[in-house]
Amino acid sequence: MMDQTLISQIRREISAHRVVLFMKGTPEFPHCGFSAAVVAALDRVGTPFKAVNVLREPALRQALKEYSAWPTFPQLYVDGTFIGGSDIVREMYEAGELNMLFHGKPSEESLMQA
Repeated sequence: MMDQTLISQIRREISAHRVVLFMKGTPEFPHCGFSAAVVAALDRVGTPFKAVNVLREPALRQALKEYSAWPTFPQLYVDGTFIGGSDIVREMYEAGELNMLFHGKPSEESLMQA
């Protein structure tokens, strides 16, 4: 059963910020390649985001796995909705969908690949 205090904390984070990345490490010092890849994709599309280092709070990390029904990190939330992890974000970036989500238009890179 999920800790309601942690669930409230998760809900506060994802409602207070348009884009929240629950990751291992920080954007400046990611602790895994998957977190680094999502940070890079968000940076490339020019999207500001709130990063939460799940390594600092093991209980929060476990609660997030249950909350999202997603077992790994990073986890990206946009407008309060769980988007996915590294593979999904990478695929969205490559298809121009990430830029579309944030800016309403495909990225220049995705147009050149089409």
